[in-house]
Formats: sequence, structure tokens, C-alpha cells
Amino acid sequence: MGKSLTKKETAAEAKADGLVKPEAAKVEAEAKAESEAKPGAAKAKAEPEAKPGAAKVEAKAKPEPEAKPGAAKAEGKKQGDDMELYMERLNRHVDELRWLYMELYDNGSMFAELCENMRSFYRARNEELKALDRSREQEPGWYKKNDMLGMMFYIDNFAGNMKGVEEKLDYLERCNVNYIHLMPFLETPKGRSDGGYAVSDFRRVQENLGSMEDLESLTAACHKSKINVCMDFVMNHTSEDHEWARRARQGEGEYMSRYFFFDNYDIPAQYERTVPQVFPTTAPGNFTWLPEVGYHVLTTFYPYQWDLNYKNPRVFNEMMYNFLFLANRGIDIIRIDAVPYIWKELNTQCRNLPQVHTIVRMMRMIGEIVCPGILLLGEVVMEPEKVVPYFGTVEKPECHMLYNVTTMATTWHTVATRDVGLLKRQLDIVNGLPKDYLFLNYLRCHDDIGWGLDYATLRTQGIEERPHKQYLNDYFQGYVDGSTSRGELYNADPVTGDARFCGTTASMCGIEKAGFEQNEEDMERAIRRDVMLHAYMFIQSGIPVLYSGDEIGQVNDYTYKEDPDKAPDSRYIHRGKMNWELAGRIGDESTVEGRMFRQLDQLERIRKREKVFMSDADTWTIETWDPGVLSIGRYYQGEKLVGIFNFCEHDRTAWINEEDGEYEDLITGKKMEARGVDVPAYGFYYLKRCEK
Repeated sequence: MGKSLTKKETAAEAKADGLVKPEAAKVEAEAKAESEAKPGAAKAKAEPEAKPGAAKVEAKAKPEPEAKPGAAKAEGKKQGDDMELYMERLNRHVDELRWLYMELYDNGSMFAELCENMRSFYRARNEELKALDRSREQEPGWYKKNDMLGMMFYIDNFAGNMKGVEEKLDYLERCNVNYIHLMPFLETPKGRSDGGYAVSDFRRVQENLGSMEDLESLTAACHKSKINVCMDFVMNHTSEDHEWARRARQGEGEYMSRYFFFDNYDIPAQYERTVPQVFPTTAPGNFTWLPEVGYHVLTTFYPYQWDLNYKNPRVFNEMMYNFLFLANRGIDIIRIDAVPYIWKELNTQCRNLPQVHTIVRMMRMIGEIVCPGILLLGEVVMEPEKVVPYFGTVEKPECHMLYNVTTMATTWHTVATRDVGLLKRQLDIVNGLPKDYLFLNYLRCHDDIGWGLDYATLRTQGIEERPHKQYLNDYFQGYVDGSTSRGELYNADPVTGDARFCGTTASMCGIEKAGFEQNEEDMERAIRRDVMLHAYMFIQSGIPVLYSGDEIGQVNDYTYKEDPDKAPDSRYIHRGKMNWELAGRIGDESTVEGRMFRQLDQLERIRKREKVFMSDADTWTIETWDPGVLSIGRYYQGEKLVGIFNFCEHDRTAWINEEDGEYEDLITGKKMEARGVDVPAYGFYYLKRCEK
């Protein structure tokens, strides 16, 4: 059997060299007493004691540095009411937090260290952010309103660096955006970054993008403009260039215990029997051999991304300190990357294990104690039944928001098939969930499209998974008669025939093809399709998010092939630089950019104005009796809206029959009955019931 150095926990050394101060002694004592009193907790010991020489614990919890003069205004003033408020938040959660922590780790001293450092991070949080926390506590549903609109982008592609983004805030406001997702910006090795998801330092910004001071300046400017800032927090792994990984590679046991190291392939072979491969073509297998140290290391994604071992409480604590450090830089939304993968157990798929939910729940509580204005966004790219548990429960919530991944993929399936049946079924599932569950809705993001559809339902229609995936990929590459889409495959597997797809919304809708061929009729049709899809996205409950460039119909960028660091990764085709020359045309409606911007602006303003778009509105699908036409109803405080969307290239009729009065189309102002509605090719209506 292979010897696993991950089984060397650092409990003996984890007193953190003085970080457990007298004020935490009570917490520590209680935690130790609880571990002795609860048999279940005793069983939950994460790891045996580390062997002598395994390593001396790092003992650097990296508490937040003291706030600068003026950043938090008058230190003395903070000590009274300020700490009372902190203790109220702590007392609200500490019993559950202690219980869950001890259940995982059975380590009182490490829990005490965590509590003490939480207090340190709170003290260092500046007064402006604390004021924002308090205001959001007073209005806990602040992020669920109909005025929320997001945009995601890579900082360098959008504006060069963080200072450049700050200079573009007026443009973002003009786009009606009040939530920006800054794609990964923490330090990563050049050429081995996975688009920024291989972090080598959680407290340093990539040099070309700026500094932590620049980040703080940007977030402060965003808050003045009522714009929320989201960032990626990569919890599952680090770069092989991270300090921990470098020291692990040198054979330091403490740091090896923060990853999964095995001196032969016996145990890795057992893992491989049950753990699926994420990238079977470009990065096959789940382990990487390190000949210089003679160990295999777990690498679920790419060989340069080493999975962290959350069975080691030192890993959890240190990552929570990183989380709080970043929150104190002014981040509003923490996107937890690859959250289903963060706990590993032999003889499982190492996905969605119960311990993952324990960790996310603890993270939620830690945030609510130290920085309650922060939201957690979970990246769970899986089928709905595996996504929904990451919301937690009403009593014990986990993530505030999750991506509506399956709906996105099903939307593009509908574009290719012109059949709304599967999409209607998917929307019915989402609409049937508790209204407290908030999804982020999007057409495209930085990532590829994986065809994770409801194939059980499709099989009842005679549609099999493999040939259907092939059809979708052929369609969106433009290989199917009638397709106007353009794009490229990602991670195509010649053995299984499986592949994912890459392309911008505009290129998938035909704007690229029509522009290349200088065909104005096709361009008009492509713009109609693009706008219709956005209108459909806006009517879904949740927060709609644009990818930068969607607002001007920006097409695929094939120049990535000229960059040797990007050329192997076709996802860069839809991560192109923002074309500011084209963006300068948004006021000219004779241009594609002007037409796209004006029509999306109209939709965004309608959504912001009409309360029927509130996230907690009643939402349902309406039968149209036409396979190519989707209809969605919304109701909120006496107001009713019926959306109708034609996914076909031909005029169709929505055979709805809403017999409750006259309706007005919010787009044109035209009044009509909501029955037997004729819908032009790729057209749509926002029909609002007129007041009686």
C-alpha cells in the first residue's frame, strides 16, 4: 500500500505560536470540552497526529494587518458598540460553527485560532465596509431586486488593468450594470494559469493588472457608483508555484500534508476507479507524477493545479484567512470556484460529498460574523438535483446564489432544435424551487458550453445522448444546413466523440457570419435572435449577467491562435479584448453596435422599472401549442406579465388564451389581447396586463 502523507495532520503544532490569545481561551476550552463530550465528534478526527519530523507547523495564520489611519477612522471609537455588534453576530453562529468544525477536525486549538483571527479581520475591516455591512443586514434581500444586472470580464481584455476599469465605470453605468465580475486576477504563473484559476498567491494581484491597493481603490470607486464587485476564490487547488506547493516539492511534510501525496500508485489507482476525469483529452487522469520527489500528487484539473487537502484543518483555516483578507479589500461577492470538488474520499467520485456542504456552511457563517455584506456565489456546473443542495436550507443556508447552468445549456439546445419542450420542462423545475433560491442567469460566460442536458427526457423522444451532442456541436460550428452559428470545439475526445463548445453569443446567433458576408437581411435576423435571447434571459427569476461585449454584439476573436500561451485553449475565442472602437458606435443606430445597445438598453430599463421582474415574483410557463414558441408568465403584487419568445426562423403563433383583460406590449406600447398571438421570426413580446 502507498503511504499517504495527507494522513499527517498538524494538530500538535496547530496552536499557532501565540495566535491563540487569552481572549480566545474560553472558546478553546469549550471546543476541547465539546470534543471530549461528544462521541460523534471524536470519531470525526480528520487525521492522526503528525509523525516526528513530518514538519513543524507553519503557525502563520496571517492575520489581517491593522487598518491604516483614516481607513477605519478612530480606532478607539470601534471598541464599544462596534465590538458589541461583532459579538452579537458571533454568538448567533458560534455554537453551530464550533459543532461543525469539531465534527470535521476535532481540534479545539485550531478552532480557537480561527475565532481569534476572525476577530482580527473584523477589527481591520474599514469603517466604510462595516457601514455597508450594517445597511445590508437591515435589508437582507438587497441583491434580489429587479434592478440587478451583472457583467463579467477579464480585466486586461476589458480595460488593460484595474485603474483602466475604474476609468470605465461611466461606461458600465451607461450599460445599466451594477454588478461586475472581475475574472481571476490573483497571481498566476504565465503559461500555466488556466485562465487565472491556478493561483500562486492569494494575496497578490497579477503584476500586469495592478496591486492590492489598486483593487481597494477600484472597489471603493465601484461602491460610490453603487456597483458591486465579484471575484473568483479558487478553493479546490493551488498552482504548483504556490509557496505551499514549492515547499511540499522540497519534501517538507507539513506542506505535503496540505495536498494529496502518495509514494506509489496503489491508492491513486483506487481513486481512478471511481473518480471521473474532468479533461480526459487535454489532462487525462487525476494524478501527476513528480519524479524529483518520487510522489504522485492529486491534480483533478490540470497537472499544475494541485488539489488541497481539506481534511487538514490548517488548510481550511488558512483558506478562510485568505477569504477574509480579500473580503476586506472591498469585494462584495465571492465566487467559490469548483465547489463540489473540495472534499475527497476514497471509493467515491470525490464530488458533492457531505463534507463539502459542511465547509460551505461554515464559510457562510464566518462571512456573516466578520463581513455580513458579502455574498457567496457557488460554481456548481452539474444537473439541477446536484446544484440545488448548495443553497442549503432556509434555516441553514449555504450559498446565496448559484449559476443556472442547465438552463443556459438547454437554451442553446433550443436554439439549435427550434423545439422549446425541454426548455419548458427545465424552467418548470427551476420555477418550482423556493423563491429564496437565487440563480444567476446567463447566455454566455468565460467558460465553454458542456451539453449537460436532461437526456432521460430526450430519450423518450427518441433522442440519444451521443448523436445529439454531435448534432449540437455541428450546428454551432455552422456545419448543419440552416445554421448561421460560428465557433470552435473545446476538449474534443476522438474516442468518445464528446466535446464542448466555445463562441460568443453574437457569433452563435449569426452576427459574425452576416457581417463577414455583408448580408444586411441576415444581419437583421441575427440581431433579432440575439435580442430575443436576452429578453428571454431577463424574464427569468434571478440576476441576469452579460459577458463583456454582448451589449455591442462582439463576435469571436480568432487572434488567440497567435499567442502560444492561449492557442491550445479554444475558450479564448470568446474571451477577446473589448473593442472600444466598436463600443464608440453605441449612439449610432445605423451600426450593429448601436442597434444591439439600444435594444438591450430598452430591455434593461424595462426590467429595472417594472416590479413584476422582482426575483420573488410568481413565475411559470404557459402552453403555446407550438413547439417553437415559449411563453413565460410572471405575477407580483397585482401585476402580471406574459413573455412570448419565438425560437424559429419563421413566423409562428402562440396559441395562448389569457382571458383576464387587455395587455400592452412594453416594447412597442401596442395594446392587444393575450390570445392567439402572432410572433414574427425570432420575435418576442413583453405583454403586461393593463390595469382594470
